Amino acid sequence: MTAEVRVLSATGMLGSGFLESSLERGVALAPHVIAADAGSTDGGPAYLGSGTPFFSREATARDLRLMLRARARLGVPMIVGSCGFGGGDAGVDWTRDIVLAIAREEGMRFRLALIRSEQDRDYLKRRLREGRILPLHPAPPLDEGVIERSAHIVGAMGHEPIVAALEAGAEVVLAGRATDTSLFAAVPLMRGAGAGPAWHAAKTLECGTAAVVQRKRPDCLFAWVREDHFDVAPCDPEMRCTPQSVASHTLYENADPFLVTEPSGVIDTTEAAYEALDARSVRVRGSRFRPSGQVTIKLEGAELAGYQSVIVAGVREPYILRQLDAWLGGMQARFAERAREAFGFGPGPGGYDLRIRVYGRDGVMGRLEPRAGELGHEVCLLITVTAARQETARAVAKSFAHFALHYPIPEWGGLISGLAFPFTPAEMDRGPVYRFTLHHVVRPDDPLEMFRTEMLEV
Repeated sequence: MTAEVRVLSATGMLGSGFLESSLERGVALAPHVIAADAGSTDGGPAYLGSGTPFFSREATARDLRLMLRARARLGVPMIVGSCGFGGGDAGVDWTRDIVLAIAREEGMRFRLALIRSEQDRDYLKRRLREGRILPLHPAPPLDEGVIERSAHIVGAMGHEPIVAALEAGAEVVLAGRATDTSLFAAVPLMRGAGAGPAWHAAKTLECGTAAVVQRKRPDCLFAWVREDHFDVAPCDPEMRCTPQSVASHTLYENADPFLVTEPSGVIDTTEAAYEALDARSVRVRGSRFRPSGQVTIKLEGAELAGYQSVIVAGVREPYILRQLDAWLGGMQARFAERAREAFGFGPGPGGYDLRIRVYGRDGVMGRLEPRAGELGHEVCLLITVTAARQETARAVAKSFAHFALHYPIPEWGGLISGLAFPFTPAEMDRGPVYRFTLHHVVRPDDPLEMFRTEMLEV
């Protein structure tokens, strides 16, 4: 067993950047692995559904180049997970192409593992019929039709496929959708660190400097993982970790402050103790990992919901603000009549979906807004029109913008212009829009069976 496993988290998300000086400080600490997460569901379903990346090629290549150079100097593995943000096959291929271009330019040679997490539809249908796909709360209804019409479906791998690739000789691993923690737990577990400290350290490292006090920018975080504890510190000397900042990170993207569910078990921080080693670093003891005995792989899917046009408008007229809901409700009802006259269809299937968010009142939280009754002197309306074709969405949006602009109120006897448009034309095309289709887990026979690994000599 290795007495200590050192892990360098390059950044909270590949492409978001980090200081070169921080990376150099991390390299000087001789890590056994460099890793970075590259994706999430945080940005919504568009990236998985469309297969397009979140960050630009330039920003992603900059981070990868520096990480690959550091890996070559150290001779240690480099791991990137959830490539391309959505983690589908297109994201893995996109990241692979960037890595291959950098390797050619830099004259690098290494063994590259590509682990794909996009799922076979026939496999998922079979598992569904077997009762081995279970919903997570809240989950949309699932049947074989949902599986078939989803543009892309991925499974969030645990550490096992990554460990298998490293044991097969991979020096650089580009993985599809993966749990953030699995990227950072793989090497410590391989090298014999305690499971509790390894997984809890991984949870702390996953978002880079999100675990520091008042993070000023994405940057590198470093952990020393041992049998019964781990230490963690930021690589930028101007940042600092405290017991509170590290402990609070178990709440990030997690419903329970003490229990974090992974494919193979649960990270239990109930008895974890956090101790300040100095002004910038923290030691954590008492973390445990409880194996579940049954691997569960979370499924994420997205389907095309239609094509969308958007209108942004401001309202400052006090008479309108006093009756805003009635005004907007009447406007949409009357416009449905106008749409049937002009287009031969109204709202609903085969027609259009029109939604209005009121920013300045409840645009962010909707029905959950506790101060929705408070209204300032102006509001912003974000109006979306979604239809099966972009041309239809645009046509409806154009008509609605003009219709809404002059929609009357009882207090006004003549023509009214109640909206202020900041842009011309008022409507803007967003193109295809997506919605999530799955929030479920699969119970496979083996933690590797849902993932495909390809080895390349670079």
